[in-house]
Amino acid sequence: MSDMPPKLAEIVDEFVSAPRELVLEMLIEFSDEVPPLPAELSGHEGMEQVPECQTQFFLRAEVRADDTVQTWFDCPPEAPTTRAFAGILAEGLAGASTAAILAVPDDLYTRMGLATAISPLRIRGGTAILGRLKRQIREQLPPSADAPVSAS
Repeated sequence: MSDMPPKLAEIVDEFVSAPRELVLEMLIEFSDEVPPLPAELSGHEGMEQVPECQTQFFLRAEVRADDTVQTWFDCPPEAPTTRAFAGILAEGLAGASTAAILAVPDDLYTRMGLATAISPLRIRGGTAILGRLKRQIREQLPPSADAPVSAS
């Protein structure tokens, strides 16, 4: 999976090579990998809600000066599958550049083989999380030099 950050590619490979009966268990383990929110985000201030998820899910991406991305996710522990998406992204994208994250395939969760373990509705929620994360990153990047300049 060369089209994604190495840590994320390793996670994807683990899921793809795992016996089907272990996939759900592996997914649930990632729900424990979501780092706690810093105090300044505890009320979801500055975070975006992902309404496509069946449960309340909030995220924030911040592009740093070195072109790496810091991510924050919040989802209740009572929603382990959705929370697992956050855990996968938190671990798999840690320290990744904006370009590497933007290159992550939109069908990430399908590539991981999760369609055999969870419902299409949950897959759509995970896809929406990744899509909103990428959009937040794109919005923070400087305009491309080849982009048309609007006249004022």
